[in-house]
Amino acid sequence: MVNDVISDSLARIRNASMRRMESARLLFSNSVEAIVKILQEKGYVESYSVVEEGNKKFVNVILKYDDKGFTVINEIKRVSKPGRRVYKKSGDIKRFKNGYGTIIVSTSKGVIDNDKAHELGVGGEVLCTIW
Repeated sequence: MVNDVISDSLARIRNASMRRMESARLLFSNSVEAIVKILQEKGYVESYSVVEEGNKKFVNVILKYDDKGFTVINEIKRVSKPGRRVYKKSGDIKRFKNGYGTIIVSTSKGVIDNDKAHELGVGGEVLCTIW
């Protein structure tokens, strides 16, 4: 039984990209789907699809690599954990890694990236960072 589905999903993406696998299969939750959607919009993964097998749902993520075969994801890290939640105000959510990285935040407007959170002027729980 997985207690933290987001951490499990990020670890699966990290491990699959380090092994240069074509895809990763994640357990489904609405927050995982929202995170993967942001990763696709920002260009960290090629695509994703939600697959139902019997009574279980999974998210299949097609990973993205550059011309030389290296992964596009340098680092993907869980920030807020079940034992230690991390919240940021709207003024504290700005650029990450000089604009090369992305912070994914769970706000009252949904799960969004740092650029949109700064634009909307909302803060929330920092789920993960990626660059």
